[in-house]
Amino acid sequence: MQQSSLILEGGTFRTVYTAGILDYFLEQQLHIPYVIGISAGAIAACSYVSRQKERTFRVIANFRHDKRYIGVQNFFTKDRSYFGLDFSYNILPNVIDRFDWQTFQQHDGDVLFGVTNAYTGEVEYMDGKQMDTTCQLLRATCAIPLLFPEIKLDGTPYYDGGLSESIPVRKAIEDGYNKHVIILTQPKGYEKALDRKGKWTVKLFEYKYPKLAAQMKQRAERYNETLRYIEELERSGKAFVFRPTYAVNSFEKDRFQLKRNYDMGYALAKQRFDELQHFLAH
Repeated sequence: MQQSSLILEGGTFRTVYTAGILDYFLEQQLHIPYVIGISAGAIAACSYVSRQKERTFRVIANFRHDKRYIGVQNFFTKDRSYFGLDFSYNILPNVIDRFDWQTFQQHDGDVLFGVTNAYTGEVEYMDGKQMDTTCQLLRATCAIPLLFPEIKLDGTPYYDGGLSESIPVRKAIEDGYNKHVIILTQPKGYEKALDRKGKWTVKLFEYKYPKLAAQMKQRAERYNETLRYIEELERSGKAFVFRPTYAVNSFEKDRFQLKRNYDMGYALAKQRFDELQHFLAH
């Protein structure tokens, strides 16, 4: 257990499936000390580390249609974002559906969130347990270009961690872990491609943040290479990988489908739990 990492890919609302897996882990009192998350994977990590079963799903399901949480009107507020930043990252966790900061900060292990430095285009990993209660670090790791403004941490602008490293398995290896529980949010056989929207976004960022734009241009190629590397780790017995059994919509709106996605993750974790325990024990 001490030599195993837990790696959480992002994917906006695809991570309700991740939440289903993690909630089953919590039910079975499986607490992996080293947790590393990117983008929405970091949000799922928070409720896992704080041991608040069903919280991630509850927030998404209850507020998916709340304009304070998500919607174009938020671009015309101080947030300048598709997501209501103050509502989502401050009011929700501190007033409406309280996050257990004490349990989270007392976690006996490492909690790392990846963010992309807009100047260098490189990933940086920051200590989640040191995050302030307005969740600036979570805002940064989730800051999808065009949907979010840049998020500044100590004066440096950051964007979504997935732009530079979507699945941080190499960071876990660098930190000394030789076995990895990896929760991917795309099904088997998925390959990322730079589509027209992605090319347009790259062009918009080329002048202000050329290194970030260059990183975004190569993102699909790096992502697909990382998937191949994970498959190698899986074949060699060094990675235990969860994948959804069908493609999950990143911006799913239907509450029934959100619940179905959550239930898929929960069922997969339950179905494979004995296999997972054997992996962790050997």
